[in-house]
Amino acid sequence: MDFKQLQSFVTVVQEESFTQAAGRLFVSQSTVSTHIHQLESELNTKLILRTTKSLQITPKGRELYEYALNILELKERMIQACSIESRRIIHLGASTIPSAYILPQLLADFGKLHQDIYFIIHQSDSQGIINGLKDGLFNLGFIGMSCEDNDFCCQPFCHDRMVVITPVNEHFLRYKQQKENVLPELLREPLILREKGSGSKKMADNFLAHSGISEDELHIIARVNDQETIKNLVAGGMGISIISEKAAHNFLQEKRLLSFELPQAFSERSLYLIYRKNYLLPSYVKEFLCFISQSKL
Repeated sequence: MDFKQLQSFVTVVQEESFTQAAGRLFVSQSTVSTHIHQLESELNTKLILRTTKSLQITPKGRELYEYALNILELKERMIQACSIESRRIIHLGASTIPSAYILPQLLADFGKLHQDIYFIIHQSDSQGIINGLKDGLFNLGFIGMSCEDNDFCCQPFCHDRMVVITPVNEHFLRYKQQKENVLPELLREPLILREKGSGSKKMADNFLAHSGISEDELHIIARVNDQETIKNLVAGGMGISIISEKAAHNFLQEKRLLSFELPQAFSERSLYLIYRKNYLLPSYVKEFLCFISQSKL
């Protein structure tokens, strides 16, 4: 039994004709007939009842048809997987901060050294990346929080910290001039928070919990997934937020935002590289891992 025999059989069932099946497969009708006969001989059962006027699939033929479809689909998936392997493509899952503010430069530097390796990047929140790795969608993940699942290797690859960002105006500039802790007053302002599932949201929650502040006590006016949108909303005067300093860096340099430090214990954080422990990584993925470990981020 081979793939050509199964393909001929499946095509005959779908076309309900030996002649049309031969045309679709670009082979002779006798070749299709031979393939069907070989299958029937090997399986020792009749698959197709054929007369000069009609063609009927036997019950065993219907059963084989379902198996054959699955086998041929698996064959195509195997070919595609091998083709992707030959093109040396790395599938990355990345949460917002790594995807937008770290990977662009990292991948550009790596690409100068390995011009034959390409990347496909999927962005989600940290939990979404972990779920994607479990489902086999990515080779590697970059996330904003640690994962304690024993199925994964999860290691820090970059350091970041959280800051409170505010608009630049007289009201908040006065806070900047005060030497005492102004965070309690700032947290009475309208607040824009990240979505659940993000590492940034988890850090903000830890800080608020330590400060004895529940979300019910806050004036939350929006929950926004995108860091760029948050920065623009804050710069436009809509409210304040707690976000990654790496994300806020360009707006702070351009003096479009003010930043206020959080207590160190609740601001410092690591960003993590994550992958499956028992998943066989291709050699070129290991090259990328080695490059990350040697990079100064």
